[in-house]
Amino acid sequence: MSGVSIAKPTQTATAPATGTLHPSGTPFASSRAARELGLKRREFDLAVQLGCVRTVPDEGGGGRRVGRDEVDRLRKDAHFPETLRERVRTVGTADGAKLMDVTPTRFTRLARQGLVTPVTFYVNRYRAVVWLYLADELRQFAAGKDTAPLLTGRTTRSLRDQLEAGLDLRPRNWRGRQLGFLLRPADEPWARAAVVASFLDPAHIAEIVNDPYERAYLNRLRPELPAHGVPGSPAARLAERIMTADDPDEIGWLRADLTGTLAEARDHRPAPRPRSEQAPPSCGELEQEAARFLPPQQDSHPEAPERTRGLLSRLRGRNPRPARDRKRAAARV
Repeated sequence: MSGVSIAKPTQTATAPATGTLHPSGTPFASSRAARELGLKRREFDLAVQLGCVRTVPDEGGGGRRVGRDEVDRLRKDAHFPETLRERVRTVGTADGAKLMDVTPTRFTRLARQGLVTPVTFYVNRYRAVVWLYLADELRQFAAGKDTAPLLTGRTTRSLRDQLEAGLDLRPRNWRGRQLGFLLRPADEPWARAAVVASFLDPAHIAEIVNDPYERAYLNRLRPELPAHGVPGSPAARLAERIMTADDPDEIGWLRADLTGTLAEARDHRPAPRPRSEQAPPSCGELEQEAARFLPPQQDSHPEAPERTRGLLSRLRGRNPRPARDRKRAAARV
């Protein structure tokens, strides 16, 4: 991949996505906050990822919410909601080419080179991947002094050969951007390790995370990636391939990052395990467990056994006949 420089995503200058706010009332759930801000749910989720809308943790453990003062801050803008909508507006190849005043072919070439980074994608009904870009970033790219020559200059022969061979950095750049989005709200090492692991193939995860309980815990903390179609459908499988790293350099970087983050998480606290492996049982639990293997207790005052009768008993001197029987036997003699 020599001769190709992967451009870092141009992030719109915004406030951090997370922070400590002191709302004057109960924070809004995501759906309610989206309505208050005049955004579609997809636009609202992107606004949170980009940092346009700050969120606070839900005290009840139900995800993140938006404080009322944050909603008031955004609504005070003189051009609300147009300003906020424009910051999260996405365009495809055709509209992106118009914004940059280039042909769709050149725009696609720039995107495949990694010079413009998609922010999201979807799979259309023809099972083709449609990449979407932030309109604001494309305008900045076209207006930049360093990037403007890329809109009109000729593509080098080596780069044309790489494009003809199938060079396409859009999936890798999207994963790198999505990784940053997901790491931002991860507030503890195990959550960060789960984010990194979510972009690796399960075989790579198994090589790094040998403990099955740690793998299960990472899987439980795995963030929800964008859903595309019914699970198991061709569109969903295609999206899953895009979300999984396949470039050797990218895989190596993610594996090294997971190894380091996992070591930090283990030092922070161990992964949850079954009770038998967490701590030895208490004395009371030991007594209850031992009672299962003890024979039933005998009565302290057992009833006297029934008197054994029979010739054998008389021969052994047991149960001798009463005196009355002995007299009768002597009289017969």
